[in-house]
Amino acid sequence: MQTSLDRLAERGVTLGEIAALVLDLQKPYVPGLELPECQESVETVLGKREVAHALLTGIAMDEMAEQHRLPEPLQAIVLRDDPLFGIDEILALSVVNIYGSIGFTNFGYLDKLKPGVVGRVDRMHDEHRCNTFLDDLIAAVAAAAAARIAHHHRME
Repeated sequence: MQTSLDRLAERGVTLGEIAALVLDLQKPYVPGLELPECQESVETVLGKREVAHALLTGIAMDEMAEQHRLPEPLQAIVLRDDPLFGIDEILALSVVNIYGSIGFTNFGYLDKLKPGVVGRVDRMHDEHRCNTFLDDLIAAVAAAAAARIAHHHRME
């Protein structure tokens, strides 16, 4: 998990920002939900090997695009965050899938509206900075962490 947190931090993303998304998603459904529980849920999601691998892969793809190290036409597609590319969402869905269908709906909401850190990272996209994969992966981690909380509180 620490490697994932370090890589996120290098890209300007904090655990607290992701946890804030989780809180916004679940607070209407879980009375008394507070940020520390959301942060713990994000940490648990980030602790899963599949999630770490998806994050490392997506961040590496973004960085390779920034360095112009991808072959064409992939370089141009990733660098401009082509809306018909879809592989960035597919990678993110591998994270979302860990916690079932509620994760899918949470992800769709976050991907469409881009609140909080998802939108901030998405807007940090220019000729020097590529976040094609990162914005979707952040949304996926938040969606999975929110789904985890939903499942946990449903069982209570």
